[in-house]
Formats: sequence, structure tokens, C-alpha cells
Amino acid sequence: MIKNLTALAILCAALFACKTKVPEKINRFEVVNRNSPIVTQFDSLSSLSVGNGNFAMTIDATGLQTFPEAYKNGVPLGTQSQWGWHSFTNPNNYKFEETLKTYDFRGKDEVYAVQFKGENRNHDAANWYRSNPHRLHLGYVGLELTAADGQLVDQSDISGINQKLRLWDGIIETKYTIEGDSVSVKTACDPKIDEIKAEISSPLIAKDQLNINLRFPYATGKHADYATDWNSPEKHKTEIVENGEDYCILKRTLDNDIYFVKLQWTGKASVKEKAAHYFILDPESDQFEFTCEFSKDMPINNKSMMADVIQNASNYWQSFWKEGGAIDFSKCTDERAAELERRIVLSQYLMAIQCAGSTPPQETGLTYNSWFGKFHLEMHWWHAVHFALWNHIDLLERSLDWYSKAYPVAKSIAKRQGFDGVRWMKMTDPSGLEAPSSTGSFLIWQQPHFIYMAELVYRDHPSEEVIEKYGKLVEETAKFMASFATYDEMEIRYVLKGLIPAQETLRASETVNPPFELSYWHYAMEVAQKWRERAGKERNVQWDELIDKLSPLASKDGLYLAAEDAVDTYKDIRFTSDHPAVLGAMGILPQCKLVRPDYMKNTLHWIWDNWNWGKTWGWDYPMTAMCAARLGEPDKAVGALLMDKRTNTYLVNGHNYQDSRLRVYLPGNGGLLTAVAMMCAGWDGNTVDTPGFPNDGTWDVMWEDLKPMP
Repeated sequence: MIKNLTALAILCAALFACKTKVPEKINRFEVVNRNSPIVTQFDSLSSLSVGNGNFAMTIDATGLQTFPEAYKNGVPLGTQSQWGWHSFTNPNNYKFEETLKTYDFRGKDEVYAVQFKGENRNHDAANWYRSNPHRLHLGYVGLELTAADGQLVDQSDISGINQKLRLWDGIIETKYTIEGDSVSVKTACDPKIDEIKAEISSPLIAKDQLNINLRFPYATGKHADYATDWNSPEKHKTEIVENGEDYCILKRTLDNDIYFVKLQWTGKASVKEKAAHYFILDPESDQFEFTCEFSKDMPINNKSMMADVIQNASNYWQSFWKEGGAIDFSKCTDERAAELERRIVLSQYLMAIQCAGSTPPQETGLTYNSWFGKFHLEMHWWHAVHFALWNHIDLLERSLDWYSKAYPVAKSIAKRQGFDGVRWMKMTDPSGLEAPSSTGSFLIWQQPHFIYMAELVYRDHPSEEVIEKYGKLVEETAKFMASFATYDEMEIRYVLKGLIPAQETLRASETVNPPFELSYWHYAMEVAQKWRERAGKERNVQWDELIDKLSPLASKDGLYLAAEDAVDTYKDIRFTSDHPAVLGAMGILPQCKLVRPDYMKNTLHWIWDNWNWGKTWGWDYPMTAMCAARLGEPDKAVGALLMDKRTNTYLVNGHNYQDSRLRVYLPGNGGLLTAVAMMCAGWDGNTVDTPGFPNDGTWDVMWEDLKPMP
């Protein structure tokens, strides 16, 4: 029986209730509409996407996926889903056990899945398991455009491009001209079905100069690419399995993996095979509309769904914008305000279509593959926490169910290494299989994420149902954390060692007590104890001892070190590159007894002036902003979000650009939303209004329906 649940629920709900700063209502349509991106030319970094969290399609300036090769090194024209995965065959019969290697970090054997050096079977086995399974590109849906002379139209033949992503409705409207003839395309994605719809109007259709093509590549299985192999037609099969007057169903077979594609249309049209994996949908009238659905299983022909896609999308997105949090910078006089608002609005849209699915998302979402299309659990916080703060808790909870599915694998990892509970893997796929890695397998900061996110769910709607749903996983997560900490009898304290911290330039064999991980252990173990009490259990005495005896953050000359062993933190570039994760100890997390605010402020100032910002990542800027806000430095909080650095670049479509490899980096977008929500609504115990923005008259920020951070 849960004790005092009603009282606890009332208190928790009050602490986490949506806040509204101003009595006047924000005109949400105006905020969203003025930030809708407009594209007027072909640009490989300006492609736009539609999606629903579990599926997304990215299109070029024609309104569909007509020129994929021109975009492959920009923001690619991906069609990806949470269910669409593929594995190459395994003719060498590699076994996962061949990726394992034993280490001794604390006087016992611990077995990790790693990448082996040299040309040997272990090395090859690790590489096979890293690249399999990999996320699939499901296929291109483009326009087959021909000129009057019969030649295929090139990008240079298209003029007068005017393309707008109508964010309020989730619809992309595209207009342009080819040889004097107009083309108009309207594109949308159904919010529940993995299906897109296109409405096309052009005199070119009746002239048989505008058709629709479907092209299907083989998988590449590469670390980072647009998952498109055009050179292996013999390795896969595309066949028509049903063909009616107004629909056609294609079956795709890649090795042992199968999925289906259903085309449906209005009016007279026909489907024909132009070449292997290349199909043409040939309409006859100047006005034409069709849908294209991708599914793991054989679809059911359902004509009634077709006409609803665009309306469904419009209804969904209007509800999304009306029901979630909102921020309006129109009254701000700081010249940077408009750009910050643009980034915020576009990030809301991108995270909802790319990162709100049934599994944690990959860092490049559903646009193109990075790390073989697999997702990284240490990034799940950055992808998902903002949903809770922006009053979209349902979008956060979609991916939390996956942890129950991955539980047996996580349990086996902990057991293999001699720990209690579950050890959440770093890099994985829907099956929960751990990808071998010489870095990722030693990361540990993903471990408390589940406790943090489950707590956000409870704060949103505290109930017995929430405790029953997530309580076991909270308990098992904390069991591992308790057994992972090593007790130092000589110094009467618990230490964290044998890990690579969030600042990945440190080494597992040397690192002791990295500051962010220490603080996260303290926070998450305290929360886990609260969950025990909510469930009517006694506090775990051993956990309380761990909380009480965790090591303080190591420091030198009033500055926090990258780790206790990193005594040359401020001299060695290895310790001043990558993530300045120390700032997360009082930024991502609330202040705990391990952290001295004066030391953290000193550290923030030193990092601000001296860090190697050229070797950072997109989420480092919002992390810095959150730390600055908690320390009462709103000028630095705003400055961090808008710092003029390559990895803090936001493209016209809103994507956080990192470099030529990662042109899309959604943890940066999610981090931005989390930081801004916190800078407006504050955090537990904060009494300052809009604490993350300067109170100097230039930042008159209007906001509503945001929730405070812990």
C-alpha cells in the first residue's frame, strides 16, 4: 500500500505545475508563423522535413525527394522510421562473446564489449556488431520531371522557388516554375501513420512531363552517411504484390528484412517499373494527389485514410502549439532576441518529428544515419527532458517504455560485470543489443537518466500508476549505481572509478570521481529513495550511507577539476576540450552538498574565457547556460545560447550544425529547449522571475505553460 500518496501527489504537482509569467495571452499563431522557414533556392543545408516522431521524410526544394544526390553531403533527403532496421548476413558466424574483454578497475574482473585493435577476428566481430543492425533508408519519393525536349530536368532548369514550412499546420507548400509552367506541391505527414501525402498541381502533368518516382536503395551500414547504396541492385528485391485501380503495394526484401510501401491516389493513374527498384506513378490530370505509406507489415488498403492526412496533420500541429509551452520575444529589444526565438520555435518542431518516438532517437534523428543509425542513451536526456518542461509529457513517455524491453539485456550487462541491478548500455538499437565500443562501453552518465526522466513524469502527474509503471526500473537502476560506487575504507568515502565520463577525453583506467557523475549519483540516489518511500517502502540504509559519504568534487585553487586524478586540468588541453561537463554538476542538476557555488562560479568564468570552444558539441552551450542561470549570471546564460561558434550554428531549417560529418545534431536542439524553459520558469527553490534572462529592460520575455526544472 502506498503511504501518504495523496499528500505527496499534491505537493509534487504543486512544485511542478505549469507556470505563466504574464496575464496576457501569447498569440501563439503569430510566434510560430513568423518563424516558419522559407526556402528560395536549392541548398543542400536547407531541406525541410515532415514527420510524427516515429517516422520522418525530408524533402528538397521541389516538394519531394527529387534530387537526393545533391543533398547527400548536406541535410540528406531521408525517409526513416523507428521500426526500419536491417542487418547484413553474418557468413563468418561472429559471436557477441568475441567482442568481450576483461578489465580490473576495482579488484575484480569486469567484462566489457569493446573494439579490438589490429587485424583479428575479435576486431572484425566488434565491427560487425557495431554496424548491425543499422537503420534503413526506406526509399525516395520524388518527382520525375522532364523538359519539352524529353530530357530530365536539372536543378538549374527550375526557377522561382518559393517553399514554406507552415509550422502551425505541419505542412510544406512549394511553388516553382519549369519552362514557364507552374508547379505547386503540398506535402504533409500523418501524425499517427507512417505515411506522407502530396497534392500536386501543374500543367506539366497532362503533358506527361511530371510523374512521381519511387526509388529504393540498398543499405550501406556505414558509420555516418545517407544510408543509400545505388550500386547493389542484386542484393535486394522490390516487387509489386498488389495493384488496383487507385493503389499499389510494393514489397521490399533486403537479406532477411522485409517491409512494405503502399501508394494510393485519386483520379486516373498507373504504376510501372522503369528499372530494378525504380517505379513510376503516372497521373493524367493537372490536379493530382497521392499518399505513400511505409510499414513493417503488409498494409490494408484503406481509401478513407487518404483524404485525411493533411487535415490530420493540421489538427495535430495546431494542438501541439496550443497545448504546450510558449515563449514570445517580440517585446525584447536585444538584437539577438529574434534569432533566439527562431531557434526555439524550429527546435520545438524538429524534436517533435525527429525525437518523439517509441525508442530513444539517434543523434541525427530520422534524417540520416550517424553511428550506424543507432541511438545513444547518454543523449536521451537531451532528446527528451525538454518535452516535460514544455508541457508535452506524453512525447517523453513514448520512449520510456523501451527501457522495459531492454531490461533483460541491461540486467545481463550488470551481471556480466559483477554489479547489481541493470546497467543501461550506451549505444544500442531497438533490441537493446550493446554496441561494442572502446569509449561508449565505459560511459556511465546515461545510468541515472532513467531516474531523472521518471521523476519528471511523476512530477507532472503524481499517481500510484506512475510509481507502479516505472518503480521497478528506478529501483534496478539505483541498485547498479549503489554497487558501482567503490568504498574507500582508508578515507571513509565512496568513489567513482573505472569509467569514462561525459568529457570523453579522459581515460577509464585513470579517471576517479569526475564531478558531473558524482553529482548525478547524489541526485539520482536521493530521488530513488523518494520513490521507495512513495511505494510504501523503507529507505535503503546502504543507499543513505552512499549518499552521505560520496566524495566531494575535487578542486584546486578554487576551481573544480575534470576529475580527482586530473591535477593538471588547467594546463593539459586534453582536459579543456570536448564537453565542459563539470558545469553540468550545477546546471543540468540542482545544487547538492557536494558542490560549492563559489567554486562553480570560478570554474564557469575560467571555462568561459579559456575553454577550447572549437572542440565542443551543440549541447555544451545550453549546459553552460543552465549553469550560469543557477549561479545568477543571466548575461552569460543568454551569451552561451547565442555564442558565435561553429557547433552552435542553427541552419535555416533549425538544425544544429556541427561539422561536415554531423550537419544535424538534435541533442543541441533539445538542450536549447531545456535551457530556455529553465531560464524562464526557473527551478525548484528559485524565487527570481525569469532567472535566466537579464533584468535590464532589454529582455522582456513573455512565456506561459512552462514547468520548472528540479
